[in-house]
Amino acid sequence: MVEAGQAERRGTGFFWDERCFWHGGGNYAGMFPVGGLIQPAATGGLPENPETKRRLKNLMAVTGLERDLVMTGAAAASDDDLRRVHPESYLTAFREMSEGKGGELGLRTPFAPGGYEIAALSAGLALGALGAVLSGRMANAYALSRPPGHHCLPDCPNGFCLLANIAIAIEAARAAGLAGRFAVLDWDVHHGNGTEAIFHDRADVLTVSIHQEHNYPVDTGDFADRGRGAGEGFNLNIPLPPGTGHRGYLAAMERLALPAIRAFRPEVLIIACGFDAAINDPLGRMLATADTFRQMTRQVMALADDICGGRLVMVHEGGYNETYVPFCGHAVLEEMSGSAVRAPDPMAEVFAARQPGPAMEGFVEGVIGEMAAAL
Repeated sequence: MVEAGQAERRGTGFFWDERCFWHGGGNYAGMFPVGGLIQPAATGGLPENPETKRRLKNLMAVTGLERDLVMTGAAAASDDDLRRVHPESYLTAFREMSEGKGGELGLRTPFAPGGYEIAALSAGLALGALGAVLSGRMANAYALSRPPGHHCLPDCPNGFCLLANIAIAIEAARAAGLAGRFAVLDWDVHHGNGTEAIFHDRADVLTVSIHQEHNYPVDTGDFADRGRGAGEGFNLNIPLPPGTGHRGYLAAMERLALPAIRAFRPEVLIIACGFDAAINDPLGRMLATADTFRQMTRQVMALADDICGGRLVMVHEGGYNETYVPFCGHAVLEEMSGSAVRAPDPMAEVFAARQPGPAMEGFVEGVIGEMAAAL
């Protein structure tokens, strides 16, 4: 077991690979397939595009934050790694289509030729980050995974997600004997239905999802779904109303998510780190800011220090405003690394003024209170 102080000196890992920015495919205009009455868009493609991630990496280079991180890559997840989560039938179909012209196997999950290899690399970044933290080589770590993974079911990709990155990393760590008890906190604006489904009937992985209620998928993510069978009580959904805002997110963390994780006492805390709850994201309506993500990072770091030796891993998920996501991600990495480098939020004053008023804050407080009372 690595002591927290020993791990702290090993720094914050940042796992990335240029090839992940090259994932692409599909003929979409925003969320709509092109054709019929849908005119092709000037920029083309789905909202999930490389620029949000690439611009985060570029911002870190310009500010110098990357000099305070351990910048590294990782090997692609192997077929054996993938088979622990995904059936061979799905992997075969994915591989064959990837070796041809590419295509689409699920709902809004297009990929170009070579998409299988890029998705396996994205999973490998998550796997590498988790392994580095659990082995004590790094204090904490961030995986800039693309394509994302938290919507992917074992046999069906959806919502831009082709492989279940976090689940693949967890099963690889378990197989290597690095840990046996994991908690996943998903603060992407969309429900982490794939991660939930994979661990729904298990007691060794706690899954917690804070999301905009009935955003995506519209039929999952209810508070009443607490897991199944042996996994009952080990799944917590925290659906929040549109317009929740900065204070509402911090309250949901303090009153619901963090106490559940503390009671579970995992060996490592993994964050499905989406930035689409940000105030100007095209696919969310939650009014979070870069400071929201900074404060939530402080919260989970303090919790990890208390319960699992500081072992914390962030795996990038959604976030679709290419100009604002970099500032949200930079704030998270500033906190993780303890760096003095800053990238001030250029919209901080404006977005603070656009936070919900007392009536909405009171409504959100009531929603959170009802969920807390029911636990």
